[in-house]
Amino acid sequence: MLALAPKSAVETRDAIIIGGGHNGLVCAAYLAEAGLKVTVLEQRDVVGGAAVTEEFHPGFRNSVASYTVSLLNPKVIADLDLHHYGLKIVERKVSNFLPLDDGYLLAGEGLTHDQVAKFSKADAAKLDAFNTRLDAIADTLRQLVLETPPNLREGGWLSALPELIKVAGLGGRLSGMPMGTKRDLLDLFSKSAGDWLDGWFDSEPIKALLGFDSVVGNYASPYTPGSAYVLLHHVFGEVNGKKGSWGHAIGGMGAITQAMARCCEDRGVDIRTGCRVAEVLTDNGSATGIVLESGEVLHGRAVVSNLNPKLLFGSLVDNDALPDDFNDRIARYRCGSGTFRMNVALSELPRFSCLPEPGDHLTAGIIIAPSLAYMEQAYSDARRHGWSREPIIEMLIPSTLDDTLAPEGQHVASLFCQHVAPVLPNGDSWDDHRDTVADLMIDTVEKWAPGFKASVLGREVLSPLDLERTFGLVGGDIFHGALSLDQLFSARPVLGHADHRSPLKRLYQCGSGTHPGGGVTGAPGHNAAREILKDVRARRI
Repeated sequence: MLALAPKSAVETRDAIIIGGGHNGLVCAAYLAEAGLKVTVLEQRDVVGGAAVTEEFHPGFRNSVASYTVSLLNPKVIADLDLHHYGLKIVERKVSNFLPLDDGYLLAGEGLTHDQVAKFSKADAAKLDAFNTRLDAIADTLRQLVLETPPNLREGGWLSALPELIKVAGLGGRLSGMPMGTKRDLLDLFSKSAGDWLDGWFDSEPIKALLGFDSVVGNYASPYTPGSAYVLLHHVFGEVNGKKGSWGHAIGGMGAITQAMARCCEDRGVDIRTGCRVAEVLTDNGSATGIVLESGEVLHGRAVVSNLNPKLLFGSLVDNDALPDDFNDRIARYRCGSGTFRMNVALSELPRFSCLPEPGDHLTAGIIIAPSLAYMEQAYSDARRHGWSREPIIEMLIPSTLDDTLAPEGQHVASLFCQHVAPVLPNGDSWDDHRDTVADLMIDTVEKWAPGFKASVLGREVLSPLDLERTFGLVGGDIFHGALSLDQLFSARPVLGHADHRSPLKRLYQCGSGTHPGGGVTGAPGHNAAREILKDVRARRI
């Protein structure tokens, strides 16, 4: 048992936030703006969670885990005045670059139609209709991102009335859609991305380029039912007012969370690093504070967790304080996104066989996965062997847009690699296979860009186990839980607790394990703060 500090030494705050990732900082900023005394506790020596920029090789800095910007909500940017605190986001000059054996496909403003027409004029002719219909669904989701889902609770009709009103409002919104949009919505929530895309297009390159989003952070085949939603989840963002665009934060993803931290500090938030929480204190069905690993106790009117739900309820909260069925559901909450992450220092830019000269295509998301069949095989390999023999890789070279990251004339690359098993078969440890798989990822890029391997000056390698140890991403899950229909909206993380509240009074969740899910959005932090402030005003805390 941990030795508790004497009661006279206990510090009392209005809100204690566990985890200084971006959602924790967003939640803290809103609560502090409303006048609450807030303390943020971060186990690492720097705030930001998975959205941090660090030096990984002498003279080379990069976004360590998360690596690109699109989903960060415009309202959060404005409310926290992040541009005032130094945030600058620039758009990619080309959105995506897909190298192929027989050419390449580029996607971006003014490019995509003619590029697709190289492979299929019929597919190029369908692009506008496809984008229009996908955008209609994305716009619907954008409206829901900053809303608290209807929360289905036990009890009589009177206690359920506020949630029934929410359901009615949502139903009214959906009923106002054209029938074609309703059908698309059903398809995108239930179908596989492969089936959805096969129904639209014939040529493999455009299906591969679009289908890649369905396996990002999703340990599944693009033909797994539900993967169409994961594709959709990646298209409802925007950069500098341009919907669906992707960009780069100057200074890396850490520039986002450092701006958030400066905002928090100006609003009076107490941010503490190097503070690992060991336990959430409870008394008579209510959270009362936390205990640090050091033994220090902090009491608070509210305890707010930015952690994966499995970590919060599986490690920090006494199971006896929670309902048995809730414990069972959390134990079965699915995590593990099949992600292997690398940061690479380069002596020079890569030269791809299909497009060897330097150009704007190197500012793009470079997707090494030439077909949906390639992606499906990668998943099959990972299920069987532990990692795909021909992996899926998205490479970004942010130093093409940001000269603060590498010495002059040199570059950094982010390799975001799928598919690897979150837990290896046969009881093997990722510690024993990390470098083997890292070599495979470098060799895979080398096949498409000869000379890449020789240009590597240094690398940082993060297996799923490393991502879990370092950032609390259980099973390497970048979303804090699979984005499947049973873990979305009113069921995220568990049906009956979709409103950021937990079975324990005064214990809240503000992380990506709540609606609307993963990505650097800030939306869960925003939404949680709103619900906490409702309880403050109602004197429930």
